[in-house]
Amino acid sequence: MNAAQFSQTDTASAVKRPISTKELVLTGIFAAVLAVISQISIPMPTGVPITIQIFGVALVSTILGSRLGFLATLVYILLGSVGLPIFANFQGGLNSLFGFTGGYIWAWPLMALLCGIRPKTGSKHLNTFLTFLFPILGTLINETIGGLQWAALSGDMSVWGVFAYSMVAFIPKDIILTVIAVVIGIPLRRLISRQL
Repeated sequence: MNAAQFSQTDTASAVKRPISTKELVLTGIFAAVLAVISQISIPMPTGVPITIQIFGVALVSTILGSRLGFLATLVYILLGSVGLPIFANFQGGLNSLFGFTGGYIWAWPLMALLCGIRPKTGSKHLNTFLTFLFPILGTLINETIGGLQWAALSGDMSVWGVFAYSMVAFIPKDIILTVIAVVIGIPLRRLISRQL
């Protein structure tokens, strides 16, 4: 089975299978984990805080897989969008989604899908490589979408200015956090699978 086949097979089987009660409970628990992790942030003069939320999204999705990781992230975003103060710095409401940092939040479900892919190519080395490649791609997509919204709303920075700043302030940190999340998430996923 090649890389294209495994992603199609996993996606198709996930769509056909209904969500169990245990999976719903796990989704809710990990949405709460995201809410807790989101409060760890350092405010910055630019208005875009340095956070480890991306670590949370990568960790939750690595543990739960694409389907449940996507759902946990979506539940977290929906709860925050209706006003619960669960985004960074205890923020909540639609302003968080349509403000400077909203693009990063919008992109988390897509990142969750990529972080949760569990490659089954038949090659252990290729599986390991893809296990880290997909989350890093998710991080870069997240940074791109977030940066575009930030540039569009800031008014005082060009798209290139935002990306230059992101390359220094966010992207290296977020890639490192994503890799750490995957490294931590894989054994936790196995532990949780054994318990269930």
